[in-house]
Formats: sequence, structure tokens, C-alpha cells
Amino acid sequence: KYIKSFIRETWLKRYGSSPSEDTITLMWSFIVSIYSIGGLLGSSSAGYLAVRFGRKKAMLFANVPALLSAALMGLSRLCGSFEMIIAGRLSSGVCGGLALNIHLMYAGECAPRKVRGLVAITASTAVAVGKFVGFALGLREVLGVEALWPVLMAANALPALVQLLTLPFFPDSPRYLLIDKKDKEGCI
Repeated sequence: KYIKSFIRETWLKRYGSSPSEDTITLMWSFIVSIYSIGGLLGSSSAGYLAVRFGRKKAMLFANVPALLSAALMGLSRLCGSFEMIIAGRLSSGVCGGLALNIHLMYAGECAPRKVRGLVAITASTAVAVGKFVGFALGLREVLGVEALWPVLMAANALPALVQLLTLPFFPDSPRYLLIDKKDKEGCI
């Protein structure tokens, strides 16, 4: 309801008239669904990026659209632009599509054979934990109030920053080093 209200206020300031409920619903629907389009774009390019740059560098690259989306959505109210939310959701979807696919490749290729199945479920576990954290942060008692919704929308910057700071210390995928880079010594 806060974002719909923001769309209404922004529209009124820009055009001097209140938008129809159908227009607000259309904008809200676009904000919600554009994430899936971004996810499709990210998923489609994940394989190319993982082979071209390696799994680790591709996962680092996936943080760029995450930080961009956090900045766009977090600053949208300040800038008075609901279009920034749309662009941020698209960028966030790209990050999700990239990260989910590349994470599975990286984790599966780095994990020892005995725990490979356990490591493979980390992606679905992380998605479930992320949904729970998003739900918890969205409660009225936390960030689910009108004054703080931009902070809630920008909260995805925190895990992206953590990954940017920690992932450089992780090794490259052995499969990538051996098959794509022809670096047998690095693989071993």
C-alpha cells in the first residue's frame, strides 16, 4: 500500500491530476512482475558468464546489479521516481537469475563428493531464509512502515556487500580451472 501511495503522490506531483486506480494497479503489477523478466535475463546469461569469467568472478559480478537495484529502490522516494523501483526490480531479478544459477555451479564443483548433495541444497535453503528475512523485515514493527519502505527495498545491499568482501578469499572452481582454463596445477 505504501508503494501504491507513492505512485499516486508522484503521479499527482508530475501531471497535476490523480491517476486512476487501473493505472496504479498497472504500475504496481509491472513493479511486481518485472523481477521475473530480470530473472530470465540473468538466468539466460549465467552460463556464458560462468564459462567466460569463471564461477567466482561471475558471482562477484552478480553483486553489481544487486547493489544497483538497492541504490535505485532505496533512493526512489528521495528522487520522486517510481520508475526507479521498476528499474531496481529488473536489476534485482538479473542478480537473482545470475546468482542462483552460478551458485549451484560453483558450490557443486567445489564440494567434496561426500557432501555434494548437502551443498547443492544451500541455494534453496538460502532462498527460503531470504524469504523469511524479507517477511520479518517487512513487519510493521521493523521496516514495514511508510517512512522506512525505501530502506526495506534497499536491504539486499547487505548480503551483496558481504559477498563482495568475502568471496575474493574463496578458491576458483576446480572444474573451471581444469576444463575452461586448462590449468591442471591450479585445479589440483
